[in-house]
Amino acid sequence: MPAAARALLDLMPGQQQGRVMLGIPRRYSHFVFGIIQSGLTSLIAAGIASLPAGSALVFLEHWMVSWLIAWAAMLPIVLLAAPAIRAFALRLTREERAPCAGRQA
Repeated sequence: MPAAARALLDLMPGQQQGRVMLGIPRRYSHFVFGIIQSGLTSLIAAGIASLPAGSALVFLEHWMVSWLIAWAAMLPIVLLAAPAIRAFALRLTREERAPCAGRQA
């Protein structure tokens, strides 16, 4: 890495072990997760739905428009539903217990 780039990275806040972080407070991690998850999911789903397009250019245009519409629709749903889904998943599952030393399976 050139010295100028390294010096610039050293000046940026939120650097951890050579990785540059945005510095978003951890209390907003739920929203960051929701944005990334809804964006990735809608990107993949819109790409699959756009496959029947004729040419590569038509496919790309249809994919991007479909993705933006799908992401705009999914983002609020993911952000609002995630806590309820997490609570429901916790009700459906149980904590795993460590095996006791005196017990045999």
